Amino acid sequence: MGWLAFALMSWGLGWGLNVLLSRQPATTLVRLLMPIVFGLTLIAIWEGVVRGLDISAVLLPAPSAIAVRFVASTSILWEDFVQTVIKGALSGYVIGCGTAFLTALLIDRFAFLRRGLLPVGNFVAALPIIGMAPILVMWFGFDWQSKAAVVVVMVFFPMLVNTVQGLQASDQMQRDLMQTYAASPMTSLIKLRLPMAMPFIFNGLKIATTLALIGAIVAEFFGSPIKGMGFRISTSVGQLALDLVWAEIVVAALAGSAAYGGVALIERTVTFWHPSQRARQ
Repeated sequence: MGWLAFALMSWGLGWGLNVLLSRQPATTLVRLLMPIVFGLTLIAIWEGVVRGLDISAVLLPAPSAIAVRFVASTSILWEDFVQTVIKGALSGYVIGCGTAFLTALLIDRFAFLRRGLLPVGNFVAALPIIGMAPILVMWFGFDWQSKAAVVVVMVFFPMLVNTVQGLQASDQMQRDLMQTYAASPMTSLIKLRLPMAMPFIFNGLKIATTLALIGAIVAEFFGSPIKGMGFRISTSVGQLALDLVWAEIVVAALAGSAAYGGVALIERTVTFWHPSQRARQ
């Protein structure tokens, strides 16, 4: 009962702190503290409920047990992080997004590509990754190259669609104005259309950060060397080592959040002029 009381007290304290913070001016510190307080509250409730109800670690380990396993397995977690995130997800992300951006420039230049390729892209984007992953693993082997290929397939078309829409964001009056200045198509692209497309491009990049990590982990379920986050999760579930599974999930969550936050920070710097960014300041 003591742990259940701890969970209840944590809920009340977290609720009160967030209510208090919500009444403060929306400064950077307040916006940072609110999710931190909310997250710590959830962890405290989780710890109290698991220990108070004596839930088996096979079903749901306590946060403290996950933290202990995390510290004890840093070398394994780092090796898996390098294999999955750096080699698989990051390489596929760069190749997929870069290729999609260049393809979008061609589609914007040639109308027949827009009419022919985009419907095909929508069809491919709708294909389930659970069906594509084993095929790509068989094509590219069991190492990180196949995971990068899965990531390329996942991020290519969301990035492509967002970039094409962004390149069409400028209105006819703005394009006519560039023509009155005798601007070449390349000058118009660099000085007008790409800046107008930046919010769309960064939206595609942010979507792709989460898709890349999901794709790399899922692909490792269908074949991998004896390392990688997906490999470790699948084997640890079979061994009932759920604390290690949750430690891998924590690493994946931190990596995904850091990648998304990094892209969002770059977006804020590049598109400082956009109304959506000025509204956040």
